[in-house]
Amino acid sequence: MIRILLVEDHAVVRNGYRRLLDAEDGLLVVGEAATADEAYARLCEGGVDVAMVDLSLRDSSGIDATRRMLAREPALRVLVVSMHDNPSFVVQAMRAGALGYLTKNSEPAEMLNALREVAAGRRVLSAEVAQVVAGAALEDEAPLSRLTPREFDVLRMAVTGESTEQIANRLHLSQKTVYNHMSSVRQKLGVDNDFNLLRLAVRHGLTDLPTAFPLRPA
Repeated sequence: MIRILLVEDHAVVRNGYRRLLDAEDGLLVVGEAATADEAYARLCEGGVDVAMVDLSLRDSSGIDATRRMLAREPALRVLVVSMHDNPSFVVQAMRAGALGYLTKNSEPAEMLNALREVAAGRRVLSAEVAQVVAGAALEDEAPLSRLTPREFDVLRMAVTGESTEQIANRLHLSQKTVYNHMSSVRQKLGVDNDFNLLRLAVRHGLTDLPTAFPLRPA
């Protein structure tokens, strides 16, 4: 029996996953969480083999949730199921420790197979995700892969308009640490001002509109 924790902030989506998984032999949903903190608390109770994690959570990010849960329970397997097929998101999720990555438009059979593969310790990418990642690698279109998962989260939150204080609270960091991460991001991406950083973030799918002005921690 594979015991599954659903980490998804939309109740309707969680209910859909539960109905799908409960109908399958050998799969058992043992918990649900709408936030990274709820997921961590449920994990601490034990009895979880695989966490199905969305990347967009209310209090933090799925990347940070993955990192925290694996730090607590290294034997946990994580399957990301996200709306994002951006190669940067895929790379950062896998760096944080996820074994699998699917998009939310994956077929039910593909999701069920991915759960079983991840539970067995094997890496899984949906076909469309694998194609996007391979294309980006061939064309060198993933400069955000130079960032650590934590730097990626900080940048993603900054370009969507969150303040340094908000980012620090969501990621359980000091404001000074957030500032240092942003400095490292600029250095790694070779940008010397907030405007160029925002342009790069828009170009690579972190935000649709320039909603974060200024980006500079304050």
